[in-house]
Amino acid sequence: MDLARTLTTPAPVSALALGPAGQLLAGSDDGSVRVYDPVSWKVAHAIRGLPADVASIVCTPSGDVWVASGRSAYAFSTASQKLVQTVSDAIASLVLGEDEEDVLNELALSKTHLAFSTDSGTVGVVDLSTNAVSRMKTRHTSICGNVRFIPVRPRELLSAGYDSALLHFDFALGTILSRRDITAPASTDGVSLSPPFILSAAMTGTGAVAAGTADGRLWVSCGGDKSVNSGKKKRSRRWEGLNEEDEILEKIAEGPVVAMSFSGSSTLLVSTLLGTLTQYTISRSASDELQLSKNTEIQVGIAKVNALVCDDQKVAIAGLTADGKGIIEIRTVP
Repeated sequence: MDLARTLTTPAPVSALALGPAGQLLAGSDDGSVRVYDPVSWKVAHAIRGLPADVASIVCTPSGDVWVASGRSAYAFSTASQKLVQTVSDAIASLVLGEDEEDVLNELALSKTHLAFSTDSGTVGVVDLSTNAVSRMKTRHTSICGNVRFIPVRPRELLSAGYDSALLHFDFALGTILSRRDITAPASTDGVSLSPPFILSAAMTGTGAVAAGTADGRLWVSCGGDKSVNSGKKKRSRRWEGLNEEDEILEKIAEGPVVAMSFSGSSTLLVSTLLGTLTQYTISRSASDELQLSKNTEIQVGIAKVNALVCDDQKVAIAGLTADGKGIIEIRTVP
């Protein structure tokens, strides 16, 4: 994973996304978003003046952008001729947090809905045709940090939280379909281990899923993977990604696993808080057992990692430097 480019920003980078034409979008703690051209790596457009740090960014296939800041989500059009947009230029603005303390953590986008997670543990969806907001009947008992739509399951949603739970919903009904709790291992020699808060998650386009915890563990499940290499099990009527019979849970680090992204259907890139970036391959043995193989491990030049995105050619990893500035490293994917 060779270093191709380093980008710097005045404030720490808190969120990343890739646009449909390969653009890199970076949100910062100062309520700004920068859109980088994928050839020159110069800022082509920007958004400024958002009310709080940027927690999450997602892009539509047309290139429009949804940004989570504070308790609200804002949509911006990239067709705008303005090089720098502000909140007043937003084409949509939705207050999704239930009070001032209930800030957004992550957004996810399907063809018809926008999903969100919040500090109160809420998981919700917005019907983009009407902007109607619905919240799941069950919430996490602590912060909900991650939310994903499940591919090829137009009514199903996955969330993960600081309560160490993964919840699988039918969001049309607002009900839970399945649940997986990642419990802490027994302490050794009287030493209390960090709690298994789920801090990061990723999903492939075929339904494999991974999650990283505060106590340095990586959980991978292919029970809901519909690719040709997902095993010999009969197709289920619903996603079975939380089935404990087809998963791996391994200790991979001493510190928190804070960011991850799939590159293709079987390659997973994972970063710890202090910048250990590792590439894994997920495969199956001859007996159809799930296997996790470490390919490459490097130390990036980021004091604290906040975000990671990748495609099949590059990985962008971002956070802050030792002096509190923002930094993004662009690296090649082997």
